[in-house]
Amino acid sequence: MDKMTLKGMRFFGYHGVFPEENRLGQQFYVDLSLQMDLSAAAATDELDHTINYADIHALVKTIVEGPPYKLIEALAGKIATGVLDAYTSVNDVTVSVTKPHPPFEIHFDGVTVELCRKRDEHGETRPARL
Repeated sequence: MDKMTLKGMRFFGYHGVFPEENRLGQQFYVDLSLQMDLSAAAATDELDHTINYADIHALVKTIVEGPPYKLIEALAGKIATGVLDAYTSVNDVTVSVTKPHPPFEIHFDGVTVELCRKRDEHGETRPARL
């Protein structure tokens, strides 16, 4: 299976458990890895045979900059479901959401949640094994 990866997308959102996070907002980083067949795009050099990554970016931006979630796990889940619902040619999606500056009195580079989802034989979304 072929793969398309979008790395280091940055958005400003209002996700978090604490009221200050919902009021002040912060940056979130998102990486996506999409498993799909890219053979037609490779053979034809036609955009119609792939997914326009600008469209994927716009979808993720709408989700991250949209209504807030308490947990980045829920945010990552919404992104995974949104991608699989919008693009039937995507078989599996791996979503990483990083909150680089959680509101804790500790020093580290952030916290990242990674979810893997795939379509089953009935077209339903389910967790994928890593």
